[in-house]
Amino acid sequence: MISVEEALARLLAPLEPLPHEQISIAEGLGRVLAEDVAARRTQPPFAVSAMDGYAVRAEDVTMVPAELRIVAEVPAGAGFGGHVGPGEAARIFTGAPLPAGTDTIVIQEDTQREGDRVRVLESAPRGRYVRREGLDFGESDVLLRAGRRLTARDIGLLAAMNRPWLLVQRRPRIGILSTGDEIVMPGDPIGPHQIVSSNSLALAAFVTACGGTPVSVGNAPDDPAALRRIAAATRGVDLLVTTGGASVGEHDLVREALAADGLELDFWQIAMRPGKPLMVGSYRGTPMIGLPGNPVSTLVCALLFLRPALDRLSGNDKPVDGTAMARLGVPLPKNDRRQDYLRSRLTPAADGELEVFPFEVQDSSMMRLLSAADCLVVRPPFAPAVEAGARVPIVQFPGGAQPI
Repeated sequence: MISVEEALARLLAPLEPLPHEQISIAEGLGRVLAEDVAARRTQPPFAVSAMDGYAVRAEDVTMVPAELRIVAEVPAGAGFGGHVGPGEAARIFTGAPLPAGTDTIVIQEDTQREGDRVRVLESAPRGRYVRREGLDFGESDVLLRAGRRLTARDIGLLAAMNRPWLLVQRRPRIGILSTGDEIVMPGDPIGPHQIVSSNSLALAAFVTACGGTPVSVGNAPDDPAALRRIAAATRGVDLLVTTGGASVGEHDLVREALAADGLELDFWQIAMRPGKPLMVGSYRGTPMIGLPGNPVSTLVCALLFLRPALDRLSGNDKPVDGTAMARLGVPLPKNDRRQDYLRSRLTPAADGELEVFPFEVQDSSMMRLLSAADCLVVRPPFAPAVEAGARVPIVQFPGGAQPI
């Protein structure tokens, strides 16, 4: 068995970012930029009012009350071609360009209007409630860098930058192949000794949440010829993920069946729990990860190995680092030679610090506990017993559209 760290390094070593493609900004959420992006305009492109009120000359309202003559009305999206002179004002609305001759805004709450005259009750120093030209950014400013996974906030910024098209990394296409005579899809007839499959659907959701495109080819029975035939349908994907069939039992056929059809195995078996029987290699030249069949093991290994692989293929320069520290709420016994990942809950303590409570039962078939968990407590190999109150490393589940 090899360590988790060595396994991850060997998995990622041969992976390279995928080619680029051009997309509409409307399709940009979650995509990874393939180039630095510069603004195509200055924002705001001219000085604008930040409030509804009156555009005036600051020197005209130094002494208040002051009465001014209204010479124009300037709504957003329009302008005033004239000039506001001494003793004059322009009625103005939020987002409208500042008229020539003015340098400050008096908000309407501080005025009284009568016909074409306005009485200013509060003075306004130069520049008050004025958004200067280029306050946000200037034309040619580089605001987003290659390797950034785009958020909804970034899409808004790109729109303001007047960038309708984006050059991004292609989404990784991830083939998903589940195995086993014992599983059926939800809603299908269930035999007396069968169980409902969850791995393929969970993995497809995980891949989507991580920015990839799942390509599910179905479930392969415990038959070598059928397994090879279904696996061949994944041709053209960027990474093949199998679930089940990676252990040492007589019916765990993935290694032997696919070895006759181009599987080159780098390693299998990692010193971790859950997830010991994990394979990494290539199938017909395509990188491959063989995940365990137990559903918790599948998703824990997906978080620790598949997500970094997706980040590498996507060209993401800031892979998610979900590690942190938390205070242990209960004592834990010493650990054996395998690195443990304990499903746990996080609870705010009275002092405001987060306390972590591993579930008492950690069986790798129990999805309910994984769904209820907030994080995984990491117990390194041969870690000594620890008392409640000790700080322990945790793997936090990602936020947003959570992969798990």
